[in-house]
Amino acid sequence: MAAIKATAVRVIVVALLITAAAAADAYTNHTVGGDAGWFFNSTTNKTSADYNAWAANQTFSLGDYLIFNTNTNQTVIQTYNKTTYDSCTMDDSLDTDTFQYGGGSNQFGSATVISVPLVIEGTQYYFSDADDGGQCQHGMAFEIKVSHGLGLPPSLNQPPPPAYVPPPAAADEGQSPPITVVTSPPSGGGMRTSANFFGLVLVLLVVLSFLALGTV
Repeated sequence: MAAIKATAVRVIVVALLITAAAAADAYTNHTVGGDAGWFFNSTTNKTSADYNAWAANQTFSLGDYLIFNTNTNQTVIQTYNKTTYDSCTMDDSLDTDTFQYGGGSNQFGSATVISVPLVIEGTQYYFSDADDGGQCQHGMAFEIKVSHGLGLPPSLNQPPPPAYVPPPAAADEGQSPPITVVTSPPSGGGMRTSANFFGLVLVLLVVLSFLALGTV
């Protein structure tokens, strides 16, 4: 009985170790170019590695990351558009199929690490468009194909953001407030008119009285 229990424990431990190893290997961080990194020598016009050869020896799956060990002299452009890739420039690209990572630095030669998650299955392209595309034209580019693998992990499998709804139009600040037009005379206006009429009649009666007395 004790031997059976010991055997069961060993089986459980081995199963846990296999599960842990599988989980550890589920998603991979691919360091682009290996130890050579993502660099371009502008003096010799040479890249620090053969990136297409490096990519050909890798297996890419959803949820993996590309790790670019580089500096600010290079850029990282991701695109799903082969025309953009072949042109080595983002000039005619779309916001929906081409993305730049780690751009906007004003300092040259500053070390940086850029991580790019693989979230779309299929073929995608990477290049540096620095030096007006010259780096890309001299080999600073590569193509990969991403398989489904285990699918996206929960951390990357997020629903898309809600559709943008423009705010309601604000009222024109220069618009004048509405004006109420009065189509009838104010209350009491008729009484004032009658009072004026009776006053005039009274004055006429007084004048006529004086005239009558003067003739007597």
